[in-house]
Amino acid sequence: MVTIIRNAKVYQPEYAGVKDILILGDRIAALGENLKADFGGCVEVREIDAEGMVAVPGFIDSHEHILGGGGEGGFHTRTPEASLGDLVRNGITTVVGCIGTDGVGRDMAALLAKAHALENEGITTYTYTGSYQVPVQTLTDSLMKDIMMLDKVIGVGEVAISDHRSSQPSFEEFARIAADARVAGMLSGKAGIVNVHLGDSERRLDLIRRVIRETEIPASQFLPTHVNRNAALFEECLDLAAEGGTIDFTGNEDIDYWETICDEVRVCKGIRMLLERGISSDRFTISSDGQGSMPVFNEKGEFQGIGIGKASCLLKEVRECVQREDIPLEIAVKGITSNPASILKLDRKGLIKEGFDADICLLDERTLGLNTVLAKGQVMLRDGVQKVFGTFER
Repeated sequence: MVTIIRNAKVYQPEYAGVKDILILGDRIAALGENLKADFGGCVEVREIDAEGMVAVPGFIDSHEHILGGGGEGGFHTRTPEASLGDLVRNGITTVVGCIGTDGVGRDMAALLAKAHALENEGITTYTYTGSYQVPVQTLTDSLMKDIMMLDKVIGVGEVAISDHRSSQPSFEEFARIAADARVAGMLSGKAGIVNVHLGDSERRLDLIRRVIRETEIPASQFLPTHVNRNAALFEECLDLAAEGGTIDFTGNEDIDYWETICDEVRVCKGIRMLLERGISSDRFTISSDGQGSMPVFNEKGEFQGIGIGKASCLLKEVRECVQREDIPLEIAVKGITSNPASILKLDRKGLIKEGFDADICLLDERTLGLNTVLAKGQVMLRDGVQKVFGTFER
């Protein structure tokens, strides 16, 4: 299939002007003005009129519980799996699946099977190996072997620290995880990233700080997530970003509630603070924690109730950055496009550029509402209507 997107305001994510985008198969072939493709009638050329729209790279969700998550309130509080529609209706064309609190009822074999299923249905998928638990529960006999020999595994996580649900890893255990992930990444050409779940404990980043201070492992080896779960934690994470680390904001559709009861930092406010401190706009990502649980515990650690993360929060957070905090779109959208692609070493992802995968979202220029989604050149959503469905979605 040959597709030409006409007259879009292209954000690569840097603004590149009004361009046509020529797509051949699953790749972007050219950007320019008045592009033409004539195959003498032998090949169908589909044109998409993007007048009044902006084109941005397809969204990369670097932390999504595609298998579902939760269970902190018993088996009936396990959250459901993600469907293809949950992702493409929200602009997500690349997803990194992970396991959270429950590494027993959900394991690496099931996670990889789910990732392959979503890839078969049309998007790009990767996974981390492990879960909250330490020692890391792998598919092969080692963390290093999972990263090196399983194509979809690009790192380890989400390893939980500073949380009453964690395995309370020692410094030595945590340092070994980071060291093994780093070397496995080097040997396989992958990121070997350690995706770290941060809880509410006052220990906050202590283990990460000790590894950086007491070993040769750099801050860039870690991707701490949920950094905005409270103001005190976020202050420490800003310091980490200033020192060359990357921090991952967790989006939230119900931020008005959580901002009040948990002192959660609204993503757009947090990114504004990061920029005002002179920290590089390359040093943050935004992920959804989609299908993950959002449990509420009292001061004794007793379960009170549960919510669920939603993939729809990614675009909502970008929109709030632009509309509430006057952050330029080309900066806000980096958090779900070029920045995760860079830190996770996802080749051909995160940019609208020749030779890159044709993962593209078209947004209404005025409202930033999602109009069209292409994943590897296939139209998944058009005029807000889902066009490609998962096997059991209909």
